[in-house]
Amino acid sequence: MAKDNTKTITILNSVRNLSVSFLSILLALVISVFFVMWAKGFGFLDSAQLLFTSIWKGSFGSKINLIETFVFTTPLIFTGLAHAVAFKTGLFNIGVEGQFIMGMITAAIIGLIPGIPAVIHVILILIAGMAAGALWAGIPGYLKAKIGTNEVVNTIMMNFIAMHFTNYLTMGPFHKEGSASTELIQKSAELFRFLGPNNRLNIGIFIGLIFAILVYILFWKTTIGYEIRAVGLSPTSAEYGGISIKKNIILSMVISGAIAGIGGAIHVMGVQHQSVQLFGFPNFGFDGIAVALVAKSNPIGVLFSAILFAALNYSSATLMLFGIPKTISYLIQGIIVLFIAGEYIFKLISQRRKKGALTNG
Repeated sequence: MAKDNTKTITILNSVRNLSVSFLSILLALVISVFFVMWAKGFGFLDSAQLLFTSIWKGSFGSKINLIETFVFTTPLIFTGLAHAVAFKTGLFNIGVEGQFIMGMITAAIIGLIPGIPAVIHVILILIAGMAAGALWAGIPGYLKAKIGTNEVVNTIMMNFIAMHFTNYLTMGPFHKEGSASTELIQKSAELFRFLGPNNRLNIGIFIGLIFAILVYILFWKTTIGYEIRAVGLSPTSAEYGGISIKKNIILSMVISGAIAGIGGAIHVMGVQHQSVQLFGFPNFGFDGIAVALVAKSNPIGVLFSAILFAALNYSSATLMLFGIPKTISYLIQGIIVLFIAGEYIFKLISQRRKKGALTNG
């Protein structure tokens, strides 16, 4: 009976979370229509039709747009999952950006090694990318667990170190003469592309699907996942129940970094085929924050959330062709995150009020 009640509660929570995310997306789209009305001078219905048509055509309206939308979706799946793991432990791993970058440069370097059979080369790079991301996240995770330093500050600094370290390697020891990049990786290190070499969609998206399933299994079918979720829900209660908070903080950060690292490696192996000089962050890690928030840290929800944000990002260029400022797509994303964050703030205020009432009572 208790087991049935737990399942019912879990289903109700999932439905509620899905409803909040869907409502946030709907409200963001409605609000954005008013900005299109302001920019174009049209009525509400005409502005809505223009906005939604341009977003659809820019992301799914043609074969090439559909392919590129899923190309953008692939890294967002990995960074969204990386953030979801950290969020479940009550951590804010803003360093996913740097961990993704470390996975990229690791793949670019190991991909240059000649004479390795393709299967072994690909597996070697995937493992190395995971290790690089795990190490980059493990450092602030260890500092958080052992010393109590703020993981947000540490991971932000690690992002900048990763970017400049990558630029040093790209423009230094592994620099390709006459180019702001490394040499192209070996053919044995490239991921298979479905529709020929000129289309960038590759099997990395299926690896992302596999990782989403693996993270779901980790969360809901393993002891490790139970402990991670317990620490995130209530560290004090988890510790009282014999769960090590420090161990799970480090473990969660390492897992989060490993997922981000393999995402960076796959981006190089499947899309870029080299490391290029970075004049700023690629932003896949930062966009992953929004992906995980909208998905409510649900691994399966991350898949759909990643498609949404990839579509909004890629369609921004098409918006300009219809006379709509491309910043509208970023506005939609910002409003969605604002509504999602508002729910978390409302929950926090409600919990504090309940605690205050119990204390006074």
